[in-house]
Amino acid sequence: MRDDVNPEVPAPRRRSFLTYTGALGAAAALPPVLAGCSAGPESTNDTGGGGAGEDRTLTAVIGYGNDGSWDPTQTASAFCMAANNHIYEGLLDTDPISRMPYPALATAVPADPGATTWRFTLRTGATFHDGRPVTADDVVFVYDRILDPRTQTLAKGFFASWLKEVRKVDARTVDLVLRFPFPDGLARLTLAKIMPKHVFSRTGAWDDAIKGLAVGSGPYRQTAHHPKSNTAFEAYAGYNGPRRPAFKRMNWLTIVDAAPRVAKISGTGAGAQIADNIPYANIPRLEQGGLKVAGGSGMNNLFLMFNTRHKPFDDVRVRQALHYAIDTEKMVRVALKGHGKPATSFLDEGNPGYRRARTVYGHDPAKARALLRAAGAEDLEIEILAVNVSWIVDCLPTIKASWDAVGVRTTLAPQETTAVFTKMDQKRDYQVVAAASNPNQFGLDADLIMHYNYGPENLWMRYTRWAGDPVAGRLFRDMDRATREPDPARKKSMIQDYIDVVAEQAVLYPVVHNELMTAWDPRRLTGIRPQPYPGINLLRARWI
Repeated sequence: MRDDVNPEVPAPRRRSFLTYTGALGAAAALPPVLAGCSAGPESTNDTGGGGAGEDRTLTAVIGYGNDGSWDPTQTASAFCMAANNHIYEGLLDTDPISRMPYPALATAVPADPGATTWRFTLRTGATFHDGRPVTADDVVFVYDRILDPRTQTLAKGFFASWLKEVRKVDARTVDLVLRFPFPDGLARLTLAKIMPKHVFSRTGAWDDAIKGLAVGSGPYRQTAHHPKSNTAFEAYAGYNGPRRPAFKRMNWLTIVDAAPRVAKISGTGAGAQIADNIPYANIPRLEQGGLKVAGGSGMNNLFLMFNTRHKPFDDVRVRQALHYAIDTEKMVRVALKGHGKPATSFLDEGNPGYRRARTVYGHDPAKARALLRAAGAEDLEIEILAVNVSWIVDCLPTIKASWDAVGVRTTLAPQETTAVFTKMDQKRDYQVVAAASNPNQFGLDADLIMHYNYGPENLWMRYTRWAGDPVAGRLFRDMDRATREPDPARKKSMIQDYIDVVAEQAVLYPVVHNELMTAWDPRRLTGIRPQPYPGINLLRARWI
């Protein structure tokens, strides 16, 4: 979702990593570099279904908004991150399933991951979508932005602790200089997408990037962008990298509501060939209709986030009580149709760094009542500010029923994700937020996942108003020590130990981890590999 955006600086510099509330119009309203691209569909009614054979347009349905920030150094939007993986390249990119790094703009993965200098040579003939060559200056430009202490970006939290600087060696060669050996950093290089200096160094260009300006060196170039509607792409003829475009054109529709999203991919009038974020209740009908539906377990979770400046949520006993009160087994059974598990750690059970936390919030109404009574919070009224992601909405009634059952008068207030986090950015008062998160968008590295959510300058911690707590200060110091620990086994144990503190404090903590399901037409597409995190990746997909 990013590491830090400074809420003290005025708009337009202050942007939510999650959302961008402004709207772009048709392609003609885009900045000059993007407006010069060929026009795309004008609405979601035009699925781009024309053409035959290899000239067909692939139409995808994404269950998340396309109106978040498109700046690769800043975004945590599921739609935008997935799209940027097709538009941009890092020096290294990672396989969407194994998350192993492979050469993208660079010609090779460093032979010694434990070295403190990694040298990369750029691919011969690599060009941006406007035809200009990719150079070492572009690489340095992006990393300088990420590491600049005066510039607040999400990517800074993934790099600044271990990457000292990036130096130009010659026109096609750069050195990454590390503060200490950090082999995990190789997989993180995919999060630093290389962007053209000649485009994004001009005045106002970073604001344009937030709004949708995307100029990369990847296999697809963006041709149209209509927030809350669709984003269109075409194969970039000048691409000479490792994962060539298989589709002449793509049109990605954003449909957050579950029913129309499912309708778009099903039935005789289906207008799309693939869709993500499939509701569990629709799986049997889609499979009966000839579609393949598959997914995977991962970090995807429903989390609760408490405002610790709003009493009584400053009291850890209240936060714990509300977690103990939730009937998570019922939530998995009823809302998730069995496609999930109650959280037993901040990490999901499949993560390589997982260990069952010392505090696990099994359903225990008696303990919840006792904790509320001990905290003097028996007469509690709560409004849950929630995002309207379809599976989250399905889970909310279980939370309400569980809290009502222990004497908490509960009101549900689901809203668009944009609206929820705009309120967070504006520092409005709130009690509890229920939302979806999946740090696996960034990788499987437990150090990365925990720093994404926790840290003294982290935006999530600003939302919770918890960073100044003495317990938080000790936690952040333990996290920094674990990052620098060279022994992998010792580092893993240190991370697991501080996750126990995160579990006990329950300031921002998962309730359940679930599966994310993708549906596609196997009669038309091959090479689809469903992700256990939001979005789709079509770099290995092909027409049949």
